[in-house]
Amino acid sequence: MSIIELLLLLLLLAPPLKPSSLPPLDTPEGKVTITGLILSSIERATSFLKKRLPEINLDGIVGFRVLEVQLKGVQEAWAQDPRLQPLSLRVGKLVRKLEPLLHRSIFYLKLSDPQYLREFQPTIQPGFWKLPHVWMDTNTSMVYSKFELEDSFSEEHSDLCLVQLLGTGTDSGQPCRLSDFCRTLMTKPGCSGYCLSHQLLFFLLARMKGCTRGLFRQSQHYMNLFCANMMDLNWRAEAIGYAYPTRDIFTENILFCGISGFSDFYKLRWLEAILSWQKPQEGCFGRPDAEDEELSKAIQHQQHYLRRVKRREKQFADGCSSHNTAMAVGALGGFLYILAQYPPANRELQQATPAPPTDTNGSTPATQEDKIHTFHPSFLES
Repeated sequence: MSIIELLLLLLLLAPPLKPSSLPPLDTPEGKVTITGLILSSIERATSFLKKRLPEINLDGIVGFRVLEVQLKGVQEAWAQDPRLQPLSLRVGKLVRKLEPLLHRSIFYLKLSDPQYLREFQPTIQPGFWKLPHVWMDTNTSMVYSKFELEDSFSEEHSDLCLVQLLGTGTDSGQPCRLSDFCRTLMTKPGCSGYCLSHQLLFFLLARMKGCTRGLFRQSQHYMNLFCANMMDLNWRAEAIGYAYPTRDIFTENILFCGISGFSDFYKLRWLEAILSWQKPQEGCFGRPDAEDEELSKAIQHQQHYLRRVKRREKQFADGCSSHNTAMAVGALGGFLYILAQYPPANRELQQATPAPPTDTNGSTPATQEDKIHTFHPSFLES
């Protein structure tokens, strides 16, 4: 099946766009209901992690490590509100369940993929991931006029640059290094799909590592650019009914741009869609049950596509996907975190105040498109 035929098939299979059927967030009851739905989904996914822990790859563990940080952020936000104590207790129970699982995962990763673990272990260490406290919206004026073909993306080259950034290569170099090759690769315009999300991931990891010199003085500009285009691609995925070939990158975009501080990725109808993709018995996310022969062909095409782009992807016989599940729980954790910051009914959202600059390496002032927007609850959009 050609790419054109696949896209035509997806458009034919796409249901009409419709608003979210979730309750509104402007009442305490609505907020509690939606929070409960997210927590129930995360609880089922955590049970899946516990059952499949020896088989989960490092990418899968990263998603749950991000989730753990998000849950702790939710606990902190709810600590002073006695009305939220029952929900806070559920979150605390989840954190206590996740912590030993994440610790034990290191043992299994040493057995299954020791080199990959050595290179990317910082990303699953406690304290690596930090939550946003300043929110902004994507800027539609930064969307590319056209995208390059996804086939140009090389995960091997991307990993090479990420390892160089983290300082975990065989040469035991210092972190925050940047070769000319990686500068070109990670700033190349026109990328889409995993090429684009890995460009954002590069600058996101640089932020987590505290890289501020050279190109990293412009990190916020590039994060604004990439998330504007990732938002555009998510709109396109919605337009074709969140067809299976788009779901993994759709949730990856929400996870990475959400933790980068872009609040407009948190939309109620997108939350509702993600919740509907979870397998109720297994608790995972992955391949849907194919009820149609043409849809089955599209799924087979996506499996081939993922093998090219995600060479360490772990697909289970029951359709569960380690990477799909990791991206979904990280996205859901982000929804929960921003929901915890949304005030009770009859109170206005306060505009986030940017923290004072901490860069002592002479970073350049933000350009106009890099400035912080007034935070508004975009996730209220139905």
